[in-house]
Parts: sequence; structure tokens; C-alpha cells
Amino acid sequence: MKILVSHNNFPGQYRRLMAYVEPMKDVEVATVTLTGNKNKYSLPRVNFAPHRPAHKEIHPAVRSVEDNVIMGQAAYKSLMGYKKKKGSPDIILAHSGWGASLFFKDIFPDAKFLSYYEWYYHCHGGDGEFIERKRYDANAEMRIRMKNTPILHDLAAQDWGQCPTQFQKSRFPEIFRDRISVLHDGVDTEYFSPKEGVKVKVGDKTLTASDEVITYVARGMEAYRGFPQFMEAVSKLQKIRPNLHVVVLGDDRIAYGSKQPDGKGMKEPMLKKFEFDMNRLHFMGLQPLAVMRALLQISSAHIYLTAPFVLSWSMLEAMSTGALIIASDTDPVKELIRDGENGILVDFWHVDALVDKTNKVLDNPKEFEHLRGQARNRIVNHYSTVDLLPKYWQMINDVAEGRTPKLTP
Repeated sequence: MKILVSHNNFPGQYRRLMAYVEPMKDVEVATVTLTGNKNKYSLPRVNFAPHRPAHKEIHPAVRSVEDNVIMGQAAYKSLMGYKKKKGSPDIILAHSGWGASLFFKDIFPDAKFLSYYEWYYHCHGGDGEFIERKRYDANAEMRIRMKNTPILHDLAAQDWGQCPTQFQKSRFPEIFRDRISVLHDGVDTEYFSPKEGVKVKVGDKTLTASDEVITYVARGMEAYRGFPQFMEAVSKLQKIRPNLHVVVLGDDRIAYGSKQPDGKGMKEPMLKKFEFDMNRLHFMGLQPLAVMRALLQISSAHIYLTAPFVLSWSMLEAMSTGALIIASDTDPVKELIRDGENGILVDFWHVDALVDKTNKVLDNPKEFEHLRGQARNRIVNHYSTVDLLPKYWQMINDVAEGRTPKLTP
């Protein structure tokens, strides 16, 4: 089987799948990705690069559409060279939403198309209004609706679709849902597992599970992942708990939502707004998975806050590692965590509730110890790559051979 995999930042969501497929002798895989993608991997690679951004003078509602078309055009040009050398793939796996896959069916009309969907945008009752805490106006309605343009084209062109969670699938128009399977790309539960005796070097300190350690992991320091509430809670907790250390992994940038005027994340504004003991607040930036795993293994409490949006891999990995999760009671989280059963849920906006729950966990760790095991069980039983990757591969074969996937969500 010949497979072409498209992701602007490959491997992205396909990392686990590629590790599973790559050893197969009868499978040939190539990737198509942005020229600026610095991730290293051994698969053959087709690079593409947009020749210009969207014009600033264009209507704001279609600026993203022009960006998408330019992205698709760049991918089209690069893949024509691939087609001359290699012919058509049997199936294309594509991460939808950015435009690269817009013209795949024009280049390879005989190839099957399995599209990976993360999000369908809604102006009202969605993530944006949740964060802004106000109703969007007519201009936002037009702009946000038009952001779905490349996704709708993929939905029309696909042979089948995939969504990682039930919540994310529920955001798509009902007319398309019966052609989208819910299948997460999975967690390596052997790698992300509990371990005793772990030590983590943080600055000039060495932290272990016997220390009071709160962890926070996110791609960026932004409102979508509750960074302002987290930082306010940390400021309050530090005043109450003199031995508490807080470790933050992630870039000082905005990955989701409205950008800051300076192009950075919310780290500096929060440091200015609240008081902190910087000897006990550690920003480690982006780190290898081994460092994140070690921090989760020693964590007294792992804080995960999110708007009703795409669920982070890191929350599942934290659960698999046996971390004690204190999370927001938003829909994507509630799909995996039951309050008091395998984690603790608090109102996204209620900082004092977050402080109170965290205090209780730190005061009485044995009382909440069972939540760690139940969190891990949830991932091992339902999200392990051991179970999901064979299902993923079966779905790919089904789509490639023109069958409707028989996949139980």
C-alpha cells in the first residue's frame, strides 16, 4: 500500500501511527509538509511553501480563505513532481483545516482520502465567546464562519473522516457526522506510566515526589488553556504553602485565540499582575517528552484548564502517568474525567475553587490517591496505542479498499 500523509507540522497527530506503520514491509509512506517544518524523521518528504501571505486589503472574512488557497496551491505544485516520480498513492491521510489538502483530489483523483478533523468553528456558543465572555458581532460571525471553508471542502472530498473525541465530533454539522469515526491517536501507556524514585533537576533544585509540586503543561501561555486563572491560583497558593514548587512547561506564546500585541504569550502580563516567589515558580519552556514524563511522575497535582476546545494530548498523558488531575469542568475534559472518580473538576473561571481543591489535595494526598489509579485505568482501558493503533490501521485499510470502516467509538 502506498500512503501519502499531509500535516503542516508532520508528524503531529500521526507520530504514533507512523511508528506503527513504518516497520511494515509492504507499506510505502511519504509525507507532504511545510518547508519550514524542523521536526526530524526518516520518511521521504515532499516540501511546500506558500509564495505569499493573504493580501491585507482583502475582506477580513476571506483573508483566511486566501491563505488556505495559497497553501493548497503550494502543496499542489510540489506534489506534481511527486506524482511524476511515484504515481498516485492508494490513500491520503490529511490533517484538515489549513488548506494544504484543498486540491488533493484534483491531483490524485483515484486515491482514497481519509481526513483528520480537529475542530469545526462556531461563532456563538463556542470557544471564542467562552473566553471573551461576550457575544461576537456580525463581523466576527462572517469571519468565523468562513474559517470553516477548507474543512468543508475536505468534508465534501473525503472518503471518510476521523475525529479524536466525541466532543470534537459533536461540533461538526450533523449532516457529516455519520461519515466521521471517533478514534483518538492514542497514548503510549507503557512510556507514560507511574514510577517511584524519580528525581527532576529544576534550575538549581532537585525535586522528587516527596516535595509539593504542581505541574502545568501547554503549548502556549494563553487564555484558551486557562493560564491567567492558573497564575492567579499559583500566586495565592504560594502565600499559603511556603514549600510549594510550581513547574510550567510550554512556550511564552499564543497558540490558540487572539494574539497579544507584542506577539508573545501571557507570561509577562501575569507576572506583573500577581505576586510570586520566583524561587519556587519555574518556567522550563519546551522540553523533551522524558522531562515532561518525569515531572508528571513526581507531580502532587497536575492542573489542566481549557475552554470548550480541542483536548490536549498532555492531559491524557498526565492521566496515563498516574498524575492527580485538577481540571476545568468543560465538555472536552468531562468526556474523560468524572469528578471525584478519576480526577477533580472545578469551574474554569472560579480561581478560589481551584485554590481550595488544590489545597485539599496537598493537605491530604492519601485521601485522593485512588484518583491517580483510576485516571490511569481510564487511559489504559480506552486510549492505549496497543488497542487503538490496530483499529487505526484497520480503518485505513477499510477506506483504502472502499469499505465503510466498522469502528466502535
